[in-house]
Amino acid sequence: MRIPVAVLLACCTLAQSCKQEAEDESTYQRKFITTNPDPKPLSPKESIKKFQLPPGYRVELVASEPMVQEPVAMAWDGNGVLYVVQMNTYMKDANATEEYEPTSRIMRLEDTDWDGHMDKVSVFIDSLVLPRTVLPVGDEVLVTVTNQQHVWSYKDTNGDGVADQKKIVFRNNAIDSRNLEHQNGGFYWNLDNWIYPSRDNLRYKYKNEMLIADTLVDNMIGQWGLTADNYGKLFYSEAGPGLPAVQIQQMPAYGSLNFRDQYAEDFTYLWPVIGNVDAQGGPRALREDSTLVRFTSGTGQSIFRGDRLPQNMVGDYFIPEPVGRVIKRGKVINQNGKIRIEPAYKGVDWLASADMNFRPVNTYTGPDGCFYIVDMYHGIIQEGEWTPPDSYLGKKIVALGLDKNKGMGRIYRVVHKDFKRDRTKPNMLNEPASKLVAHLSHPNGWWRDMAQQTIIVRNDKSAVPALKKLVSDGSQLARIHALWTLEGLDALDKETLTLALQDTDWQVRKSAIWASELFIQQNDDEVISQLGQLTTDSSADVRIQLMLSLRNSTNQTAQQVVQELLRTNTENELMQFSYKAFEETKVKAEAELALLKNLSPADRALVSKGAVRYKQLCSNCHGMNGTGIVMGNDPMPAPPLVGSARVTGDKIALIQLMLMGLQGPVDGKDYPNIMPPMASNSDEYLASVLSYIRNSSEFGNKSSVITEDEVKNVRSFTKYMPPGGTTLRSLEIGKLGRAERQNWDTKR
Repeated sequence: MRIPVAVLLACCTLAQSCKQEAEDESTYQRKFITTNPDPKPLSPKESIKKFQLPPGYRVELVASEPMVQEPVAMAWDGNGVLYVVQMNTYMKDANATEEYEPTSRIMRLEDTDWDGHMDKVSVFIDSLVLPRTVLPVGDEVLVTVTNQQHVWSYKDTNGDGVADQKKIVFRNNAIDSRNLEHQNGGFYWNLDNWIYPSRDNLRYKYKNEMLIADTLVDNMIGQWGLTADNYGKLFYSEAGPGLPAVQIQQMPAYGSLNFRDQYAEDFTYLWPVIGNVDAQGGPRALREDSTLVRFTSGTGQSIFRGDRLPQNMVGDYFIPEPVGRVIKRGKVINQNGKIRIEPAYKGVDWLASADMNFRPVNTYTGPDGCFYIVDMYHGIIQEGEWTPPDSYLGKKIVALGLDKNKGMGRIYRVVHKDFKRDRTKPNMLNEPASKLVAHLSHPNGWWRDMAQQTIIVRNDKSAVPALKKLVSDGSQLARIHALWTLEGLDALDKETLTLALQDTDWQVRKSAIWASELFIQQNDDEVISQLGQLTTDSSADVRIQLMLSLRNSTNQTAQQVVQELLRTNTENELMQFSYKAFEETKVKAEAELALLKNLSPADRALVSKGAVRYKQLCSNCHGMNGTGIVMGNDPMPAPPLVGSARVTGDKIALIQLMLMGLQGPVDGKDYPNIMPPMASNSDEYLASVLSYIRNSSEFGNKSSVITEDEVKNVRSFTKYMPPGGTTLRSLEIGKLGRAERQNWDTKR
């Protein structure tokens, strides 16, 4: 076959450009370290001068105060309008004064001429209590707020840029009494048409302007932000125990799965260019030059999926660390189906700032193909339960005047000298299905995602013929998106599925197996028989997906396929470990049910509630099964609870520990995390969690339950107060404040 000269020249030019880029970045290293930073706020122009990036990259300002203030998250709708979540009351001082006042907002920003700078702004939603997530869906915007578990939909019906219609699309009347840092911090409409939160055990389908919930096997315990790659693999992180990437091996529907070595040891190390003297861990968390050693609050991660930055960025994992003022870049490596993340650079981070108020909290791929950063630009970046006046952080806040640095915020774009941002302004909310289908072939993942979502939200069946054709002759990513768009329209037929199962590309075959689960659930013998032909597929990922999709089926053929896969893939660590965890989960669930049968109905209900609450919060540091968390060579963030005398012993001491918190050595061993006082939670909440950890079959603990009255009694004679006098918040929705201060005269 003859290749045109022009194509050869283009390929050579591209190869030369990539080689030059690799050479440039290979010399990238930290150029400066500001050990005694000035806490004085800088203008956006001055702040940009404090950034360090690899050769060829630069930062541009998209929006700043007063247009945005205290931004924590954002999302574009199908027409490129940007919705920005603002936590206007977050940590106005070290005591979190008025933090729960309903004065936060979601702003609507628009770049009317698409020149890259926002020029039109309106308050889309006002008077919110610390909004947490924003997800545009068609002409609606889905929103959640702190301490509530409802999902709200807002709509602007008259085009003035202000929401004038509000309704609940998912109702959950339960109060979320967790610290605001431990509640859900992200919504993501994934390739598989499920909307995933960053934590907890639900996912949602959007149907007829409502959300339909599905309960997951395990609680997901990610915190701020959630992302996915081009093929729908989700990536979470846990800021609490400082884990930069969790739940990256398999989808949440198959249960939680982590490996100790799923990221390289040196991926946990940070390389700031500024002294991080306001780190919660104090001097022990810092190097001699006062820079932060490891992650302490990794958050807002993203997989870059754009087309207007160097190709070697696509598929890389980016995670901000707002305490370190850095954004770390990782290479995502597939090792026989198992994911491992390794640092893109040695001894330096992709982006680092010497501006003390730079607080990167979220990152995104934008409609223009570039990389976006949400900078909260805030003095204090740790919630009030960890910043009492007598604490290390509390003293630093006062000494540096960090509480004075508030009411600001910036949104940045990262560009590269060899690329121009895409100047095509999205108009998907007004385009016909034919154009939306064409966008499924776009090189920028943002366009593909939004086109798929828009077709499904409209339930536009006119797109079905074009989608089926695309599954047959589109590009790899177009075929995958077309397949899932058909699935979302309830229009995926066996003929199209068969075509995808026989595709030459393993990613398409994997997606086809994943999408076939609807037929598997219907016990479709024809489809299950076709799936059985893939047991010897050349791709480990395809074989792993086959096992995951079939293992819950009661169909005899499906179970034979699963057992054949396990027998012939003994060397595949992910497949074997995942199935073992799946079997153990069933055994533990049966044991838990047997244990609960021996309890009274009231105690049974209490322990059941405690199980949910433990997995939502406590497992962040103590692990799902109470054995602690071990990832890489990171220190265990908190002591294990299995077999702990503190857990199974004296009730009063255990209740007081929960009320007052715990810091310092435990059994002669230091742990990096501080357990904050839990006294802000109700007596019933504390009783349920304590009863669960004292009775869980997973923990192997068999002690008496702790009742609500017992917690109430201990609370009555325990004058609790975290060191330094931090006040405690009420749980009464609408009247969230701080309880009356009391003297802390009971020793830990």
